[in-house]
Amino acid sequence: MDRHDGWCVVICLIGNGQEIHTGEAGISEWLHSIERRFSHWRVHFSDRFVGMAGEGAGLPNVEAQISSALHLGVSVRSFRAENVSAFVAAVLDGRAEEARRFHLSLADYPIVLTRDLDEARRWLRARARGGERCGLVASSNALRLKPEGIHVKAGIDVAHWFLDPPENVRSSYALEDSASEFEIQGLELDWVGVCWDANLRINEGAWETYGFKGSIWQRVKSEARIRYLLNSYRVLLTRARQGMVIFVPRGDASDRTRSPDFYDGVAGYLEECGVEILGASV
Repeated sequence: MDRHDGWCVVICLIGNGQEIHTGEAGISEWLHSIERRFSHWRVHFSDRFVGMAGEGAGLPNVEAQISSALHLGVSVRSFRAENVSAFVAAVLDGRAEEARRFHLSLADYPIVLTRDLDEARRWLRARARGGERCGLVASSNALRLKPEGIHVKAGIDVAHWFLDPPENVRSSYALEDSASEFEIQGLELDWVGVCWDANLRINEGAWETYGFKGSIWQRVKSEARIRYLLNSYRVLLTRARQGMVIFVPRGDASDRTRSPDFYDGVAGYLEECGVEILGASV
């Protein structure tokens, strides 16, 4: 804006909880950057903005006007349900009872759980009609989904995956290749299958985060990396316009990297959050 003669306006639509990679500082960095470099700008923002940015993120040296009218309180990503993001936030915050209440308000937005990937595929194909698009998504570090046939390191050809018709096996319709949080962030499909791995587990109501290194899972302890991992699942769980199926593997007792305990806890917790388990038929 400083390069323009006269005056200029930039309108920014800013969401919360989307930091998924090193160097992404989130909402607070918008505030800090303006304070450091553009304190001569006149800034208008929502009354929710500073609260979302966290404590200590005020703008003491910026001419700012705060207005509740600038908060966009209704999501337009999911036209069937405005409470999807609130449901996902409650799930990832460990607030199962609150998540269940939000889930009850999602009557026109199905969220279901299966332990069988083929069943997830059948569910998606049965619901994607006409021009509606479906696809699988998984965390970029979901390396132990490989025995299930989900190879996250293989990546996708983005143009083919998002744009090609059902008859092309490289398209999302084929339900063979999964998009990661980096490839799907900012985009969406009508129907999504979220493939859950042991990098995010639940233990006594609290999430535990892991990274797969070499041949073992290692506990993630860095606060930034924990936030990135949780936010990666936040991205994956909010990519569907009309509904989603969550696939949680059963695991394998003979494989220490895929212990059933890792996955059973997640499935049980999602049930507590109100997510329905699919039966043997679609």
